[in-house]
Amino acid sequence: MSETDTAESRSGIQVIARAASVLRALKGARSGMSLGQIAEQVDLPRSTVQRIVGALQAERMVIASNSSGGIRLGPELQSLAESARFSVADVLRPLLVRLSAETEETVDLSSLRGNVVVFLDQIPGTQRLRAVSSVGDAFPLTTTANGKACLSLLDDETITLIARGEWAATGRKGEIADLLEEIRSIRISSIAFDRDEHTPGISAVGVAFRDWNGDIYAVSIPTPTTRFGRQEERLVAAIGKLAGEIAATIAQ
Repeated sequence: MSETDTAESRSGIQVIARAASVLRALKGARSGMSLGQIAEQVDLPRSTVQRIVGALQAERMVIASNSSGGIRLGPELQSLAESARFSVADVLRPLLVRLSAETEETVDLSSLRGNVVVFLDQIPGTQRLRAVSSVGDAFPLTTTANGKACLSLLDDETITLIARGEWAATGRKGEIADLLEEIRSIRISSIAFDRDEHTPGISAVGVAFRDWNGDIYAVSIPTPTTRFGRQEERLVAAIGKLAGEIAATIAQ
């Protein structure tokens, strides 16, 4: 590679890095930001930011905000995010298959969607008596291992709002203080449990993580309660190991 090619390559990498920093700056600005605000946050000249924003606008990755006149993230990023959302299942499937083989139990992958978790993939266990759900099923958050694991990645105020809404809809009674105490324990151990809470006769252990877009997912191992007590230590160790593998693969 010539010196000219090397210089062009470095310049291209720098442009991509700067564009990424602009997009990250806009991530939390729902009402948009002015060019000056963006320039200040990413520590670049306003003229440079203007050129980058112009290129991103041409690709619909950013658009002008109608409410403030500033710049905000555009619809093309949503399309890319949806593609990435589905690829998470593809990326993790080999790990889920291996976990299921090691434990001989069913392994589920789910995603936090609003106030529920939705099942994206499932590897059925090899035991004759096993827990099985359908891909696409939506489960509550406060009584499931995967749901509580997802809640542990949210702030207490959001958890409180979700819990009150869920309990009002289902008629379930609970104490917010007790739920928050359990969530704090999950944040420390990274492991969540469902002990006959959602479905009598089924217990589960779960972990949650964020992908590169910041979306929240969970992996859980639902097990008949009659077997869960004997297997709990082994299941916790196995899913804890998986959490480390996920962190090395896609989580941020």
